[in-house]
Amino acid sequence: MTPFKEIISRYSKVEKPILFLIGAEFFLQILNSSFFLLFNFHMDNQGYQDYEISDTIAVRFLMVLILGFPLGILFKHVKIKPFFIISTILTPLSSLLIIYAVYQNNNFLIYSGMIMWGISFAFFQIGALPFLLMYAKKETHSEAISLFFLTWCVAISITGILYNILNNYFPHIFDVGTILYIYSSIAWISVYMILKIDVKEKPKAENAFQFSKLKSEYDWDLILKAIIPTLVIAIGAGFTIPVINLFFLNVHGVDAEEFSVYGSLTYILVAIGMVFMPYIKRNFGYQIAITLFQSLAVLALFFLAITEYFNHWDYALYIAVFFYIIRQPLMNVAGPMTSELTMYYVGKKNQELISALNASIWSGSWLLSMKLFSWLRQLGYKYVSIFLITVVLYIIGILWYAFLIKDYQNRQEKEKH
Repeated sequence: MTPFKEIISRYSKVEKPILFLIGAEFFLQILNSSFFLLFNFHMDNQGYQDYEISDTIAVRFLMVLILGFPLGILFKHVKIKPFFIISTILTPLSSLLIIYAVYQNNNFLIYSGMIMWGISFAFFQIGALPFLLMYAKKETHSEAISLFFLTWCVAISITGILYNILNNYFPHIFDVGTILYIYSSIAWISVYMILKIDVKEKPKAENAFQFSKLKSEYDWDLILKAIIPTLVIAIGAGFTIPVINLFFLNVHGVDAEEFSVYGSLTYILVAIGMVFMPYIKRNFGYQIAITLFQSLAVLALFFLAITEYFNHWDYALYIAVFFYIIRQPLMNVAGPMTSELTMYYVGKKNQELISALNASIWSGSWLLSMKLFSWLRQLGYKYVSIFLITVVLYIIGILWYAFLIKDYQNRQEKEKH
């Protein structure tokens, strides 16, 4: 069988309930990606400073940080689908509130909407991977996880391209805020997708949770080892990813319309790469699928960051765009494989908790990093100085992933014998 036929064959075996789950994730990511690409510009258009924008977004991450651990424990003892339904209703609703509040310069409503979004979005993101691993066959896990992560890439490509087209041809109708309203409304299709999931859901643990058994119910040594690289990389990412559009705006003069094109292009490449990652992992192992790709991404980020030193040169923007476009695919295509590795590393009984902890870590780390970013920017630090913090932390995280892979492989070998 040729590689392409093998890849298609494996993806075609992913079960219908999982495809509906992935469909719901896609429409939620339409909303999430549009905010990632455009929301900073929406606030900037209404007169907010970059540190104010950073502080606003941080609220959403704070809610996931607070909810992550209890939800991870709860989802092992209850049915998860009802939480998916709540999430798919409230997440679009809260986003509509936020967009309106920015127009009104109503900070109370902005923060209220961010709190609601953080809570509702956490319901879906924390429960999705454990649900997927429970109801997908083991042989389709890699493909199902890749498709799940692929939704973000496809969504951000679509939102960026459509915004560019609509803003080009109908600029007086489709401004940033209007486009965000449209994408937020589209996200309600995710409710239909969740309702189509037809499985007899059964919680992993039938008994009620007892706090006294918290220590014995989980393998804390494995969990601790597994969350370290996520923690380090998440802190590093928080200094860069949420504000990368502000870097291009303030350093290279790139507006929302132009940046949306760059963002769309990068995630088209990410989507293509993710399709092939299960095949790469099976044939070359986690070391290539994770550590090699991430290492090249860090190198690209370094060259992207230092373009601030010569941003007055005519070709500085082209260099920055080039390294941005290749950095995104290299770093993001490894995402499904790092999630799969982490889930397998900790074992079945720890998967709900590790999913929750990973979500909390990303949110908490981004919250911390964005607060530090806001503080450093107010002190006058350049973007390049802040981004280089990300480079150093990424290197530490990649080295730890290399350790995890080796440890997991050794344990697999011992189990065989």
